[in-house]
Amino acid sequence: MNTKTAAAVPPFWRDIRFLRVVAQVAFLVAIVALIVWLFNNTQAGLQRANLSLSFDFLKDPSSFQIDEGLVPNPHSREDTFAHAFELGIVNTLRVVVVGLVLATLLGLVMGIARLSPTWLIRSVATAYVEMMQNTPLLLQLIFWYVGVILLLPPVRESVALPGPIYLSVRGMAFPALWSSGATLPWVVISILGGIAGVTAWRRNRRLQLDTGSKKYGFEKGLLVFFAVAMISWLIFAVGSDAPLTVSLPQISGPRYIDTQGIIVSPEFVAIVAGLVLFTGAHIAEIVRAGIQSVPKGQWEAARAQGFSYFQTLRLIILPQALRVMIPPLTNQYANLIKNSSLGAIVGYSDLFGISKTIQLQSGQPIQVVAIVMTTYLVLNLMTSLFMNWLNSRFRFKTRYG
Repeated sequence: MNTKTAAAVPPFWRDIRFLRVVAQVAFLVAIVALIVWLFNNTQAGLQRANLSLSFDFLKDPSSFQIDEGLVPNPHSREDTFAHAFELGIVNTLRVVVVGLVLATLLGLVMGIARLSPTWLIRSVATAYVEMMQNTPLLLQLIFWYVGVILLLPPVRESVALPGPIYLSVRGMAFPALWSSGATLPWVVISILGGIAGVTAWRRNRRLQLDTGSKKYGFEKGLLVFFAVAMISWLIFAVGSDAPLTVSLPQISGPRYIDTQGIIVSPEFVAIVAGLVLFTGAHIAEIVRAGIQSVPKGQWEAARAQGFSYFQTLRLIILPQALRVMIPPLTNQYANLIKNSSLGAIVGYSDLFGISKTIQLQSGQPIQVVAIVMTTYLVLNLMTSLFMNWLNSRFRFKTRYG
């Protein structure tokens, strides 16, 4: 019997576990060989073109000027290529941060409007979503830049909006807030006031849960915060200097608006408008699907308790819908970051647009592409890590994790 058992055992080269290990090792060897072949082929091509993989060119003068940035004339011809890359990253972050905030707010509003009981609001939101989702983003960017912004009046005939905000073919100008020596102390005091407001809100909420009587905890907490902020503002304004001063833009010439305010270029307005409207439509569908995923019994229970429509959304529906919304939102945020590279189509000096100029001036395409790819990769990974952390905070907690 032992002889039969020993004879029934297959040799190791026919064992499925051994074959799996061999297959994985062979696949890994093939990948490494492909990478080595591509690297050697790249090196041979660079040697034939008298190029190298060194990044020393970043220290050389760029020989071109960039006018787009947080300050006027942010990059001159004498500045280095490294400085141009830094400015491109800053300009990309400007679009990404503003785009993420505005697209999220627009998507939230339009997603709720898609479920509105009012026919007109629901129809307008539906038309917006369908139009934005079913037209290419590139086409939308060109439309906003060529068909809208470049058709605005000149500076002297700017469209004046409340604020004051001026719209012209030269871009958008709006008021600016400038700091002073009292800004940091006032911010610290306001943060302490915010902590006190949150403490008051939580205390009144506990009392409301214990007693059953309404304590207006949120309103009291907000009042504490604003009281601390306003009183400290008045003390600083009377004693020394106001923590923040407002500077209003003024029309001062045929081509420019006085730089006392904040001025953004028409290219910046075009890329932000296109990204916000396009991404906002996709976020609206995510919000709609998240709200519809909450059982109808939640609405009925809230209605029975006397909650209004917006109280039900804010306190009951949206907190539960976030568990469904966060994963697809992560994908849309990553898409917005990657789509920001289309700003080069309208002439915006973002990382991708500046990198094309650097590539032509330096003659180092491999290094330039590597820097751009790494930058976008880091931005997307940071966004994904934050959204994954947020998802872990909102997901259902069970006995097993």
